[in-house]
Amino acid sequence: MEKPEDIITGVDEPLVSVPPPHHKPNGSSMDEDDELQLMEQFMHDPAHDYHKFRYGDTVDGTIMRVDRDGILVNIGTKAEAVVPLREMQSLTAEARAALHIGDTILVFVMQAEDKADHAILSIDRARQEKSWRRVQQAYEQSTIIQGHVVNYNKGGLLVNLDGIRGFVPTSQVVSITRGTESKKQSEMARMVGYDLNLKVIELNRSRNRLILSERQAVQDVRNDARTERLMELKEGDRCAGVISSVCNFGAFVDIGGIDGLVHLSELSWGRVKHPAEIVKVGEEVQVAILNIDCERKRIALSIKRTQDEPWSTVGERYHLGQVVQGTITQIASFGAFAQIECGIEGLIHVSELGNQSAHHLHEIVAEGDTVHARIIRIDADRKRMGLSLRLGSADSEECDSQHDDRVE
Repeated sequence: MEKPEDIITGVDEPLVSVPPPHHKPNGSSMDEDDELQLMEQFMHDPAHDYHKFRYGDTVDGTIMRVDRDGILVNIGTKAEAVVPLREMQSLTAEARAALHIGDTILVFVMQAEDKADHAILSIDRARQEKSWRRVQQAYEQSTIIQGHVVNYNKGGLLVNLDGIRGFVPTSQVVSITRGTESKKQSEMARMVGYDLNLKVIELNRSRNRLILSERQAVQDVRNDARTERLMELKEGDRCAGVISSVCNFGAFVDIGGIDGLVHLSELSWGRVKHPAEIVKVGEEVQVAILNIDCERKRIALSIKRTQDEPWSTVGERYHLGQVVQGTITQIASFGAFAQIECGIEGLIHVSELGNQSAHHLHEIVAEGDTVHARIIRIDADRKRMGLSLRLGSADSEECDSQHDDRVE
């Protein structure tokens, strides 16, 4: 039987002492049964058990010695465990030089015990295991990780993630554009040596399969930036933006990394048939924020709200009897509308179209015609103006307001 003083919990740790034989803790003599009982308690104390490991276990150990053939590590086994040089190839020369006695290091158990009771450990496999766990966590939590591009093939990029090889298909690489195969290969070749932000889209460790996407990672970053930008904005704010796209129902404006929609009705105070009449892609504009929908991440913008509403100052520019130039914008059964400035339209009632008679208004005026008309009525509060093509007659102040009321 091993003597109690020979049982240690680790190299360089102090020997565990027991009370001298034939003496009880209180100083009285101890008989043989008491001594055997004390020894039994000591030998079965869990605090003095050696750790037992199996292949595949990963554990933190303490470096006890470093030499050119490998390192000795205390992991709580009977004897110091060994990390052979072949099992630390993933360490750079600088990383090996930085290993010192007393440092804590993660190791992977390759063999529980050899003939000399030494466990065989691997730093390479431990780093790989740690990387797999990190990748698994990133996959489960849908977070972004970074990979180093080491090579490429016809299908995509090969990346290294701290000892794990992953694959990024060309369809998931942001900078790979459509084109010939040779062009794609050339673009991928230029990416070797660069680090990419990636998201794990498929993971099967048993098959050593790891598929990643740069495109999804970039989209997540944009979404995060969009959310952050949304939190900074407030309804009623005015800011500068750039027209990013134009469609039938409005225009999208980039206001610092996030797009908002200017609806067709918010482009101008005047009549607009298509957004392309007012704005074009790349044009810088001032916009007012009408509404922010944080849940749907949508922003409603207005260009016209950054400008004075024309009817609010119409009395400063126009008066009764004034002759103005306008453009026919619409023809109805009761008359024609003429725009005399952006946002200001007047009605030329059928009775004010001239002395000539016609069965159809289209025989007198047509949309797009330029006309000269006299202002015969102004109602700024109701945003209405009456016009007349009878330039030779006196001001028609007696003209009944029913002409305009019929528009409504």
